[in-house]
Amino acid sequence: MPEPQEPQGAIAGTGAGGAMDLAASEATTLAPGAPGSPGGGPTAPARSLWSDAWHDLRRNPVFILSGLIILFLVFISLWPSAIASGDPLDCDLANAQKSSSPGHPFGFDGQGCDVYTRTVYGARASVTVGVCATLGVAFLGSVLGGLAGFFGGVWDAILSRITDIFFAIPVVLGGLVLLSVVTSSTVWPVIGFMVLLGWPQISRIARGSVITAKQNDYVQAARALGASNSRMLLRHIAPNAVAPVIVVATIALGTYIALEATLSYLGVGLKPPTVSWGIDISAASAYIRNAPHMLLWPAGALAVTVLAFIMLGDAVRDALDPKLR
Repeated sequence: MPEPQEPQGAIAGTGAGGAMDLAASEATTLAPGAPGSPGGGPTAPARSLWSDAWHDLRRNPVFILSGLIILFLVFISLWPSAIASGDPLDCDLANAQKSSSPGHPFGFDGQGCDVYTRTVYGARASVTVGVCATLGVAFLGSVLGGLAGFFGGVWDAILSRITDIFFAIPVVLGGLVLLSVVTSSTVWPVIGFMVLLGWPQISRIARGSVITAKQNDYVQAARALGASNSRMLLRHIAPNAVAPVIVVATIALGTYIALEATLSYLGVGLKPPTVSWGIDISAASAYIRNAPHMLLWPAGALAVTVLAFIMLGDAVRDALDPKLR
């Protein structure tokens, strides 16, 4: 009788070593107690987009550095007296334009006010304007853009034309025109102006993100099961469409702080007695040759603040954009 032959498919083209490797691979795969095998240990649950993003952010040095700077800015905005015991409005003309001295490390400005104290207290106005303007822009733009992207039709066409009109308005020129008639020295007119001209950008981002999300299979399945429009928007579409809005809003926060300083420098933003970096930079520009320290410290604080928020936005974008991974 002829000897029984081994199955050709198991070892064809592999040789003795390949057969041993294949057997070892199968033994490893089917070994009791191995993860994923019958009787094996539990497998690690898959992370969601948000948990995966937080996992990456905690290991990103750019996020850690920018986060520490922003936490410090928030702290001195809430409790400036913790590191500056003086009064930013307590000025003495006898000290005008003097350089640093014991107890006054940043020197004095043209009115004899302590530059260090005014730099610390100026963070409150800038951070307040940036955060409130960003929240207002993100909320208004997300609502309008999300509804336009979800319902489409006439509502989408009307909103698109409105956003085109707002995009045609230069921001600084619009601020000069609209804020020049405002006499209030509070931050709210500036915040309202930024929300008025800033929402179209977020609206475009939210609209495109919602249009992409509503075409996914899980949204179509929810619609087929009879889910209402509000449930599909809030439960299925919004959580999966909000990531681009968060990224753009985080980066825009630093831009709004810089815009507030620009408008205050031009004399139409925040007004005295409000303490602002833009106001101090505007006042120091006339003494830049004789007393450059008056300009150096508030301008440096503004630059570090804007850079910190831009770095934070870049880190968040890298963590929330799956295409970059």
